[in-house]
Amino acid sequence: MPNGDNWQGDVLRDLRGASGAPAAGTGGPPASVPPAPPSAAQASGTERIPASTQPPAPAPTPTPAPAPQQAPTPQQTPAPPRPRRPSAPDSRAVVDSVLSGTARRPQRGEPAAVRVARAVRRIVSSSAAREVAELTRTAEALQQPVTTGRQIAVTSIRGGAGKTTVAALLGTAYAHYRQDPVLLVEADPALGSLPLRLGAETLRWTTADLADIVEPQMSLLDVTGYLVQLPENAWLLPGSQGQIGAMLDTSAYERVMVALRRYFGVTVVDCETLPAEVARVALSASQARVLAAPATLDGVTSTYAVLQWMQGLPRHMIDGTVVVLSSTVARPGIDVEAAAEKLRSTGAGVHVLPYDRHLAAGGVLRTELLGRPARLAATRLAAEVFQLSQKRR
Repeated sequence: MPNGDNWQGDVLRDLRGASGAPAAGTGGPPASVPPAPPSAAQASGTERIPASTQPPAPAPTPTPAPAPQQAPTPQQTPAPPRPRRPSAPDSRAVVDSVLSGTARRPQRGEPAAVRVARAVRRIVSSSAAREVAELTRTAEALQQPVTTGRQIAVTSIRGGAGKTTVAALLGTAYAHYRQDPVLLVEADPALGSLPLRLGAETLRWTTADLADIVEPQMSLLDVTGYLVQLPENAWLLPGSQGQIGAMLDTSAYERVMVALRRYFGVTVVDCETLPAEVARVALSASQARVLAAPATLDGVTSTYAVLQWMQGLPRHMIDGTVVVLSSTVARPGIDVEAAAEKLRSTGAGVHVLPYDRHLAAGGVLRTELLGRPARLAATRLAAEVFQLSQKRR
């Protein structure tokens, strides 16, 4: 019978088989006892350890019963996964190096003879004091503080009307006179020229890209890391990288504009031409609107039709709209003042931007090269549009 107290000895005894000689200290039977007959396993050459001599198997560890699942409380509801930020796009040059070499040296907006004649007239007349007083009032209007960011949309009824030039002039004026940050947004991804007008050299992030990146907890420093820095505390958000087919939907535009409004005192938006959907959304969401039109018969006619359409909208739309008639040649083919009076009859404001050689060249805007009439007209326009934006909360 196996010795339960010394199971190792029993195993050695069975393994020795017919020799019957127990190992010393194993506690086996005396040598005179005949050995047990071999079992079937031993006869076949396979030695089997009896089950009675095997060590007892450890008791299985009881598995705790799973706790009953409770319904998640509102605080325990997992937050939705955050959207994946797009990878950083490659920088692209605004103007090809070969094409940039074809541009001529920028010229002043007025010929030298005109500038000299004006200087002489200012010396012999008392107009200088009046101009200084007017500029002082204009600067004070432009420097008024804002409680929330003002958004000003610039659009037109067709291309070539000068809307990008007007947007660049407005943004430059606000950046020069104001202390808070100024943002220029290009909401015209179809090969818009605002970066070229503002002198940007390279582009990376666009309006559509920033719609998936900007978050409420970002600081101004975080946001400006995705923008193009311009002189005098101004920033640019391009609409595209000069690629045909770039798109911007209204939801992306709205997300960007709502998120960026709290960072910038004034935002100037260079929109698509009407009746594009993003342009209509921008016009309705802005506190002031600028409608650029060429000082031509067809330009004035189409702009007048747009203003008549706006008269059917809520009253603040037409009241907060300013038309800018831009003269693209030194001698326009229409009576500009008579056309302006006709447009004012709709309830919109009208400003005339006189012909300027520097603006007509279409290159980088340099305010120091603007003729005095164009510079004064742009400053007055910026002041009136900003005052209109202050009236609308």
